[in-house]
Amino acid sequence: MKAAVLGERGVELRDLPKPAPAPNEVLIRVRASSLNRADLLIASGHQHGRVGGVGARLGLECAGEVEAVGSEVTDFKAGDRVMGSAPGGYAEYAATDWGRLHRIPVNNMTYQQAACLPVALQTMHNAVVTAGRLKDGEALLISGASSGVGLMGMQIGKLLGASVIMGTSTHAGRRSRLKEFGCDLALDALDPDWPAQVKQATGGKGADLIVDLVSGGAANQNLAAAALLGRIVNVGRLGGMTGDFNFDLHALKRIDYIGVTFRTRTPEEVREIVRRMRADLWPAVEAGKLSLPIDRAFPLEQIAEALSVMRANQHFGKIVVTIG
Repeated sequence: MKAAVLGERGVELRDLPKPAPAPNEVLIRVRASSLNRADLLIASGHQHGRVGGVGARLGLECAGEVEAVGSEVTDFKAGDRVMGSAPGGYAEYAATDWGRLHRIPVNNMTYQQAACLPVALQTMHNAVVTAGRLKDGEALLISGASSGVGLMGMQIGKLLGASVIMGTSTHAGRRSRLKEFGCDLALDALDPDWPAQVKQATGGKGADLIVDLVSGGAANQNLAAAALLGRIVNVGRLGGMTGDFNFDLHALKRIDYIGVTFRTRTPEEVREIVRRMRADLWPAVEAGKLSLPIDRAFPLEQIAEALSVMRANQHFGKIVVTIG
């Protein structure tokens, strides 16, 4: 099978043996995959969890048909249309734990559309609901809202009854589209006064929950924008892995600062995250209330070009790779 891997000179396609599913795994005939920021780290030679280095296979999520199942798998069978998070998803075949998979919920959902959803749904349900503890009537801010997971986070907030949903972005064109995904107030992340606008929009209180996809230089602005006893959930680091942090402001506001990642989760923990997400959100997915825009699609043979487009950060929504 053809698969995208990190070679000595960058990302390349190689012919690899088709994987055999382990007892707990499902083998997928991949039809589409979508790009995530973590792929850029791996493509640059960095480690992402247990994946990294020359020979690492790329891709975190995909959609396709079940080719075969392991001996412990009872919920899926050959021929099922599925989507899920799957390591090595930029390939003609990928194997993943059964607990990461979902049947594609409606017949008219394309493989490209389905491939965009798994990581965003499970990441943002975990951030907004489980870690962030969003309550009906609270104010939600997504820092870095124009990313795929950011767009999903705003939609989840709207579905769960947030009183006001705010999102930051550095790009005027992308800010103009945030309203389509539930945003009530789009904020210019390059404006140093955007935390004051958050306070104004919330009657002086600030955001009850901030889901931070930026980190780096945005950390102190998030602290300034947070309400007393607010929560900040650190999901992504688009703005850098380190930065200044106002410890006194953090203490004065008694903010819960929560870090989340899937890299250190056990298979059982991931299954539980997926189960909780599906229990809360699946009716909305089936009804088409939770979706992501596709910016553009590339064939698998152009995976290096697709990653370059993501690296340039000029897209809105998801970049998709089609296979077969």
